[in-house]
Amino acid sequence: MAVLFDAVFSRTTVQTSAPVRRCRIINPSTAVQFSTAFNQLSIPADRTPLDTEILSSWFQYSCLTILDSVAPVKTRKPKAKTDPWFNDATRAVRRECRRAERRWKRDKLQVSLQILKDCWRLYQDTVKEAKRKYFSKIISSNSHNPRVLFKSIDSVLNAPQSGCLEASHKLSNDFMCFFIEKVATTRALISSPESDPSVLIPCSAVFNQFEPVSLSYLEDVVGHLRPSGSPNDPVPPQFFKEIFPSIGQAVLTVINSSLISGVVPANFKHAVVQPLLKKPALDHTVLANYRPISKLSFMSKILEKIVHCQLMDFLNENGILEVFQSGFKNFHSTESALLKVFNDILLTCDSGNHVVLVLLDLTAAFDTVDHNILLSRLHHLAGIRGTALKWFRSYLCDRTFSVNFLGYESSSATFQSGVPQGSILGPLLFSLYLQPLGTILRRHGISFHCYADDCQIYLPLKQKEAFSIKPLLACLEDINSWMSLNFLRCNSSKTEVILFGPSGPCEPSAIDLGPLAEYFKSVVTNLGFKMDSDFKLDSQIRATVKSSFYHLRRLAKIRPILSRPHLETVIHAFISCRLDYCNALYCGVSQHLLSRLQLVQNSAARLLTKTRKREHITPILASLHWLPVYLRVYFKILMFVFKCLNGLAPTYLSELLHPYSPPRSLRSADKLLLELPRSKRKLRGDRAFSIAAPNLWNNLPQHIREAPSLSTFKTHLKTHFYSLAYDTV
Repeated sequence: MAVLFDAVFSRTTVQTSAPVRRCRIINPSTAVQFSTAFNQLSIPADRTPLDTEILSSWFQYSCLTILDSVAPVKTRKPKAKTDPWFNDATRAVRRECRRAERRWKRDKLQVSLQILKDCWRLYQDTVKEAKRKYFSKIISSNSHNPRVLFKSIDSVLNAPQSGCLEASHKLSNDFMCFFIEKVATTRALISSPESDPSVLIPCSAVFNQFEPVSLSYLEDVVGHLRPSGSPNDPVPPQFFKEIFPSIGQAVLTVINSSLISGVVPANFKHAVVQPLLKKPALDHTVLANYRPISKLSFMSKILEKIVHCQLMDFLNENGILEVFQSGFKNFHSTESALLKVFNDILLTCDSGNHVVLVLLDLTAAFDTVDHNILLSRLHHLAGIRGTALKWFRSYLCDRTFSVNFLGYESSSATFQSGVPQGSILGPLLFSLYLQPLGTILRRHGISFHCYADDCQIYLPLKQKEAFSIKPLLACLEDINSWMSLNFLRCNSSKTEVILFGPSGPCEPSAIDLGPLAEYFKSVVTNLGFKMDSDFKLDSQIRATVKSSFYHLRRLAKIRPILSRPHLETVIHAFISCRLDYCNALYCGVSQHLLSRLQLVQNSAARLLTKTRKREHITPILASLHWLPVYLRVYFKILMFVFKCLNGLAPTYLSELLHPYSPPRSLRSADKLLLELPRSKRKLRGDRAFSIAAPNLWNNLPQHIREAPSLSTFKTHLKTHFYSLAYDTV
């Protein structure tokens, strides 16, 4: 009897083989041959402003011509991806293993079996040594760059994705159309209001032109830039640095011609966009799950870096930038921004009031920036005029991009709006674009803090005013109007609201939030840090502990092939950075929660030293010179204090600290003490930076407070805390 049934087979999309790869083989002699050929060329004379395009085209053509002769493009067939540590030595030993295996299968002799076993042991030892050398090289070259080190090690530890989209020219064009339509749709959903709620404050200072740079300055800029560029660069960035002594004068001519004439060459304004899956767990067949990563030419990054330095000097000298914008600025960070916000909220709650915090996020903010409005901002708010403004107009107009996905490149399209993502100037231009937002918030008396396109808005709710949020609602209405006028749009799905009270968790039923009630959450994620309404920070610590133990288990897999110094470097990159992220906010957290973080550090120390679980951990931590978690919290806070007192911190933090000035002549007047404000609540006011920081600072020995430099202060402070933690061991 026949049995009928339905069978459903899951189809996994298989990645097609990459297209035939075309590349140049660059060896040590290539640089010498290139330099010899380039030195025989003569740079075209620079006579008119139009020569900028001619100079740029000449330089690109000359480099391509010489490279084609000394390192011609060759076709490489795609090969199956092997482990990165697999080399000629391991392949040779593996061939011997296979030869011994065939011999044993042929004669079945005991001596052949023994030879096979010896070969396999040798192969395992060879692979282990190759792995050790590979990881050692990565760790040694990136020991002072934890971000790059984490990315390199993480890419090796992560298992490859099981499925991927089938690469093709059509798919690359689909990506390009999707990115264009996303921006167009976002702008189309925005309706312009009748009036502008912001207040225009014109800039009295004027920046007319960029100054030409010297060859030595250009060499310093190139030396400090990361060797990353576009796949379409005529000269690979790393090779560019090697041959710079030969091409430096030609590069200088192109750069200075652009600065003087106010013209940005067309080949500097093309970006190659490479889609990257936002998270490994996301559906790889949905184009919306990919993030566009722009690759700009290395020469354009050099030009942008020079422009950025000159423009930042002018903006800082005249105090034009928004004080409460912490994104992409020296001495600023997410931790400094959160310290300021936490301080204000804790002090307000300490005075007996409630606080409502609104977190706003913008949809495709960098991509929807209107070029005409941005140029108007540069002219009126930043004081950029003349040739400098002409340069920015040339920089923004006629920008193009193409999408390159797994070796297949789409056709080119024009950027109609937005600032270039992946560029050096993009973040600064976006900050200037958002500049009027601060005038709206100040006019309504609302406190705020921004980090790039993430905005934190908070307002005290006083009982005598019946906890009214009307000023906040009126401010949010004006913000929405201003954003619509400037082609920006809030992402309502990422908008979050949280309440803080003088004591205990604060529920929404206690305050009438009106239309904001639908966005209320008891725990919100603010700049990667989880905040709860009771300031317990248990959610943040729980997430940190979970993530840290996950990475410890992964690192245990590569411990046998790493030396102890290299393993310690990797542990700091994967574990210590998590324990230290925004740990200045842990001041006043319960010892029970801090002990959970201490367990992570203890486990990391046991992994590093191969210490058994039952052995006492304090002597191990002392031998490693690792401070306990609670002292790392104090260490971070005191580091901020020293930076505030020495002009190395944001002004909004420095203004929270005041030197102690006794009303009459006392011996304590010259001991570099800080005023200690009073507070009412131990779990609120005592945890604020403006109160906790002076308290810790005043308890330090005087010789530490008088340290002449940051490095000396760090050394003395760690020695002091080490003696407090381990002198009894």
